[in-house]
Parts: sequence; structure tokens; C-alpha cells
Amino acid sequence: MEPKPSITRLLELDELLKMEHDYEVAAYNRSFTEGNIFGHTNEPDCKYPISIGGSGYNALNHLILTVTYEVDDEQENEFEPGQPVAFFWRVTPTLNFNTGAFDDAKGFKELPYTCFVDSFKEGVIQIHIPNRQALRELQAQADRTPLGVRVAIDDTSYRVMHQALISAANSTNENFVRLREILAGSLRPRFRQKSPIWFPWLNIAQNEAVRKVVAAMDVAVVHGPPGTGKTTTMVEAVIETLRRETQVLVCAPSNAAVDWISEQLSKRGINVLRIGNPLKMSDEMLACSYERRYADHPDYHELWNIRRELGEAKGEMKGNKRQRLLRRQMELEIKINADLFERASVVSCTLIGSTYSIMGNRHFGTLFIDEAAQALEPACWAAILKADRVVLSGDHLQLPPTVKCIEAARKGLSNTLMQHIVKTKRECVSLLTVQYRMHRDIMAFPSRWFYNGSLEAAPEVADRLVHLMDTPLTWIDTVRCGFGERQNRSMSRLNTDEAKLVVHSLRDYVDMIGLERLVADRVDFGIISPYRAQVRMIRRLLRMQKFYRRLREQVSVNTVDGFQGQERDVIIISMVRDNDKGEIGFLGDLRRMNVAITRARMKLIVIGNSETLSKHRFYNALFQHFSDCGEVIEVPPAEEQDIEK
Repeated sequence: MEPKPSITRLLELDELLKMEHDYEVAAYNRSFTEGNIFGHTNEPDCKYPISIGGSGYNALNHLILTVTYEVDDEQENEFEPGQPVAFFWRVTPTLNFNTGAFDDAKGFKELPYTCFVDSFKEGVIQIHIPNRQALRELQAQADRTPLGVRVAIDDTSYRVMHQALISAANSTNENFVRLREILAGSLRPRFRQKSPIWFPWLNIAQNEAVRKVVAAMDVAVVHGPPGTGKTTTMVEAVIETLRRETQVLVCAPSNAAVDWISEQLSKRGINVLRIGNPLKMSDEMLACSYERRYADHPDYHELWNIRRELGEAKGEMKGNKRQRLLRRQMELEIKINADLFERASVVSCTLIGSTYSIMGNRHFGTLFIDEAAQALEPACWAAILKADRVVLSGDHLQLPPTVKCIEAARKGLSNTLMQHIVKTKRECVSLLTVQYRMHRDIMAFPSRWFYNGSLEAAPEVADRLVHLMDTPLTWIDTVRCGFGERQNRSMSRLNTDEAKLVVHSLRDYVDMIGLERLVADRVDFGIISPYRAQVRMIRRLLRMQKFYRRLREQVSVNTVDGFQGQERDVIIISMVRDNDKGEIGFLGDLRRMNVAITRARMKLIVIGNSETLSKHRFYNALFQHFSDCGEVIEVPPAEEQDIEK
């Protein structure tokens, strides 16, 4: 008998996941053998050499080591709190005469311990070391040879996703098999009769979405385009579900997304138990973390005393007393854990975090997956195994999940479960249509291109401008400038002259509106570029000019990915690409540009070569929209105007 299509799909996903993992491991190892990793290296994911500083304990009683490195102003960094990292050092490969092969052929060794970033700032990284033994070995190695530290591969996540796919494919549980066939097969979803619930603070589309979530017996999707109040809708859907169920599981692919929806639920008075690594949680959610709640439990003091007594005894305690204390310790640990989960209405964690051991075999009536359009499908199945029905929310027309292996992405690993359900189970989908972020002219183009013209601007934002004499759309056209683009050493694209023009254009805009007014009104600016090298260049240029010091807290510069989920009053986009062939690289991923142009509330400025970009149908239409609804300013050639003001 041939396997069901859903099982075939899951097994194919597992093969693509293995392909992605193999690619990442190969790239990780190749960077040592092919790159100049043992020169003075300062890359986003690697610092070499480093200096070992002091050690101590943080507020969570974690052993923390301070390392420092030489700062490179042009470099981005991927050392985020909670990120797994590895310490490494150089070794000389030696020939093994027994095997005929070289030992340590990679040319490097790593400390065999899992370490995590505790905090990061330019030049200084605080790293969580697992124990004193690891610290001693690390310090001893540092006395012998220079050390480096780099972002490590998260093998745990790959193992969790692999096991989830295999478990989902092999499950014989009747309820889960039905859910699997609805999500990944051809079985149609079921719905109860909709309840006549109505929330005056939600609009018609949001209310309809909540009603569909409550009525869904298997799966529901809340499709939330930019600014349409997806989180607000999801919070109401969770609260309404809790009127019918005692507890729900809320997940998202990233810790930031989990924290955001958890914070909104907590503000509504919902008891949220946040599961996960405290290093990766926001400060607001630490109070709701499992660790903090565990330490605050009334029985924890007794448990702590027992652990201390057992630790101090060091094997000298008599057998009967030791066994009695161990039994009591286990009783207290089980009791505290059970109390924490029983009191919580919402258990929240990342998709991978849903498999943590403290979750045990807990099962939930409903699983909510926020930002599902950014989640790898294998990660979703890890959480789906714990639920009877699933509610997904997000926007599959914005940024997809990151897949590094081009072949795996091409074969479908970058396609999400939400994307699949929207395509095959349209009856599950609720589209939110009223957006509360953008001026109507900023909204009009993405609405028409991505959402079939279905979006409408709420009255309170439809005509909102920074200044009454301003326009919402400006394209600063560099077609006559002959700027040109180039690749930097990390293969990112860079357009130095355009970066200078970005800084100059921001100065012009500030002068036009008035610095004092912008500071007083707290008007904020976002400068976006699809390329990291361009982002670094713009940041450096801004730092060099004293004029921007008063606006330092109001101007942020980042990649498109860095601005996902954010918004600013004024957005400036540096397009970078400037060539005769009309080559635009990954600007061709239109979902990325959908994110960029929908971050703006009141003003959107695009800076780029219209001739290069307009060879692509999307950018040709975008340029025409600016011409029709805003203004196009053609920049004179460099010899006619000095842009290095």
C-alpha cells in the first residue's frame, strides 16, 4: 500500500531539512578552510582573535565570561542574546601513519561545550559558560594559543524538527491522523456553527476572523497584511477560546514574536507561563518565565534547602536520610512544576521550545501559531503534535523563513504550512482588510499588487502626513548620476554614492520640516536597504555627522529583515542596484519589498535608479505609482551637484 500523500509530504520535508543541515555544516566548516578566518577577522558571525576577561554570575545565577575583540565600525553582528556560540583555536593538521589521513584536517578545534550569548555590545560579548570545568579548560587553552568565538549551528533545532516530522508521519492516533490529513493532505476541515460574538473595538473583518477561529474544529488561518491588527485579533481569539477551554498553547518561530503576543495577553490579565531560555526573552516577559515563577513558588525555599544540604554532604550523608531527602526533592519538583502549569491559562514558547522536557506529555485543545508565515513547516509540526486543532496567523506575502540552501528552498523547504493551507483550504482563511498604519497613497500600491486591492485605510490614518505641505511618496531618481554598484568582500552589494545621497536627502527632509519640530513631535525615521553592506555604510556616514546627534534615538538603519514587524513615521529605502543590464538580484523577491514599503506611516522615500529597476515589471509599476500619486525628483549628475554636504 502506498503511503498517504500527507506522509509523503512530511518525509520529503525531512529530506529537504537534512539537505539544509548538511549545507549549513559544510558552510560552517568551509569558512575555516577557505576563508582567512585565522587572520585578524571581524565578521558578523565570527570574532578572532578575542581576549578573555573576567567571569561572574548574572541575575539568573548563570556563569558568565566576558570576552572582548577589536571593533570594526563597518561590520554587522549576529551575536544576539541566547545565540549558541563556539570557542575555537587553530591547530596544525598532523599525518596519522596508521590511517594515512590527517588528524584535525579542518585546521581548528572547538571547545566541546554549548555556550550562549548573554549580552552583546560593540567590542564586548558576555557569554554563558555551562560550568566551572568548561571555564577552566577555556582559560587554559587561552594561555596556549589565541582563541576565537563564532555563532554555532543550532543542531538541537534540526534534531527536534527531524523527530517531529518522523513522529507526525508515523502517528496512528486517530485524532492526530485526521488533523494531519487536513493540514497536509486532502481531507476538508470542519466547522461548527458560528457564535454571534461581537467586539465593539474590532472592525468587521477582525470580528469575522475571531468567529471563524472559534467555529473551526480543525484549522483556521488569520491572514493579516501589514498594519491590519493581526495581533489584536489573535489576542481576542485566544481570550474567546479560553472561555471554552481551560488552557491553550501559543507559539511563534522566534522568541521576539512569542514575547510580543505574550505581552499583549498578559496586559489583558491572562496568566501566561513563558517557556524557554530566559536569555532570549524580553525583560517584560522574564516575570512570566518558568524559571522566575519556579523560584517564586512558596515551596521553592524548602526545595532549595534540600538541594543545598545534599550538595554540602558530598556523599557523606547516611543512606536513609539521603533517600528521604531525594524523595522529598522529587516530590517538590513535581509539585511545583504541576502547579505552574495548572495555574497558567496560556503556555507560550517558540515552536522548538514546545518540545522542552518540562512540557512533558501535556496536550492542548488549541495551538495558536503567530507569525506562521515565517516558520519552517518542520518546526510547526513539533508543536502541532501537542494539539487537537491549530490556528495560524501571519502574512505569507511578506518575508518567508530563512533557508540557506538554494536547492532545498527551490524544492519547497521555504514554502510554509500557512502558505499551503491558504492555497488548498481557502475556507479556513480570514483576511483582515482595514489597515491602521499607512497613508492611503502608501497603502494603495501594495494593496493592489499583493492583496487584490482589498485593503482600505482606516479614517484616522488615511490622510495623515508629517506636514500638511508634504507628500506621502517621493522617488529620488539617480538615473543621471552614474553611481554604479559593487560587491564587497562578503559578497554583499554596496553603492557608496547612493549611501551619501541617502544621508544628504535625510538632512534635506529634516531641514524642510524643521529639526526642532521633529524632535518635539518624536517623528521617527527608518532607513532600509536590502543589502547589509549598504546598511553598514549608511550607519557609518550618519555617525560621522554631528547634525544627526539630536536625532540619534529617532533614526534607525537596518536591512529589510531587521525591520520586519516594525513601523516608522518616515521610511527611506536605498535600493542600491545601479547597472546597465537591469540586474536586481534578490530585489526580485517581491515579498521583501512588500515589507520595506509597508513600514512607513506617513512618508515613503525611495532612492534608486529608475532605469535599472524599471526593467522589472514590479518596479516599473511602483515607479509609475510614485509618478501618479507622489513626486519624482531627478538628481543631477555629480558634477552639477555636490551630494557630500
